[in-house]
Amino acid sequence: MKGIVAAGVIAALLVAGCGDSKSDAKKATGPAPTPITAAKAEVRTLELTEESVGSLEHFIDPKVGAEVAGRVVRVTAFVGKKVKRGDALAEIDPVDLEIQNRGDAAEVARLETLVANQERIVANQQKLVEKNYISQNAVDDSIAQRNALAEQLKSARARLDGNRNALRKTKVVAPIDGEVEVQVVAQGDYVKVGDPMFQLVGTSRVHAHLPFPESAGPRLRIGQPVRITSPLVPGVVVQARIDELRPSITATTRALDVIVKFDTDGKFRGGGTVNAQVVTGRKENAVVVPEQSIVLRPAGKVVYLIQDGKAVQRVVETGVRKYGVVEIVSGLAGGEMVAADGAGFLTNNAPVAVARPRGEKAGAPGTGGAADKGAGKVDGGSVVGNGGAS
Repeated sequence: MKGIVAAGVIAALLVAGCGDSKSDAKKATGPAPTPITAAKAEVRTLELTEESVGSLEHFIDPKVGAEVAGRVVRVTAFVGKKVKRGDALAEIDPVDLEIQNRGDAAEVARLETLVANQERIVANQQKLVEKNYISQNAVDDSIAQRNALAEQLKSARARLDGNRNALRKTKVVAPIDGEVEVQVVAQGDYVKVGDPMFQLVGTSRVHAHLPFPESAGPRLRIGQPVRITSPLVPGVVVQARIDELRPSITATTRALDVIVKFDTDGKFRGGGTVNAQVVTGRKENAVVVPEQSIVLRPAGKVVYLIQDGKAVQRVVETGVRKYGVVEIVSGLAGGEMVAADGAGFLTNNAPVAVARPRGEKAGAPGTGGAADKGAGKVDGGSVVGNGGAS
């Protein structure tokens, strides 16, 4: 009987011992690691920019008017037509001017004949004076008549030139390379001198009007680089510079008007919107991290360093926020591995599991293993982590 009791006690102790062993193992395991991505704190040059959404305006938009009076007999231009300088837009009836041109040409020919004849008379009379056959007064009278006829000839030639010029103006041509924006006249209309006929826009050069708040004024200067993009031409970035700073503040918006002029191939259109970035300066050797790495805690703004599989809290002071990254003014020296996606779920000394791209072998974060390859790569102004979860 005593043997049976002893065996039962031993069994009970063994069961209790196994239960305590499982509990201790569970306690030793602790909470599961938090999955995150990591990035390296980069040291690089950081651009300081001012951004604006502005509008485009055509630099040249002439209104083409009638330079001679008459009836429009032909119209070759229409709204939206692209034209080159000198291309015909319309034609005004030239018949009246052609008739006048022929009359002026005949008058010039008549006067040329008279002048030539008078020249011969003067020459003959000069010879007669030398032989004392006629007096000098007769020669002087002939010379005066010759000079008068010569002046009449000049006047007739000027009228002929003016009429020929007017005749050329019956053909209305484009004064610039561009596009027809407005067509005012139609075939059969009678136009007077100065009546509008077309309005063109020069598509080769445009102005961008960029409004900026008054507070940005001290940082803006003529000649600063500007990057311009437009929804009309996705993927195209125009590199230009500030050409003008308007001296007054816009009354309605209380904004500074900054003007940028640039050449275009006609894809940018007046009235369209543009996004602009003015580069006002650069910060050398700036330490930057992804913006998702910055977390607000009771201690202030913090980042979490990845050390030995744990997240170590570090209080930092931030500066410029651009292109998806944030400048760290103090708290990091650069090169540290910090938590990126998932940083908001971390606490100090919390265990972490850094996600790795597919196909990459496991490696402890921060030890130069495969998990660190590609971490913190800077590409196009944004900091890229080391991939998604495998």
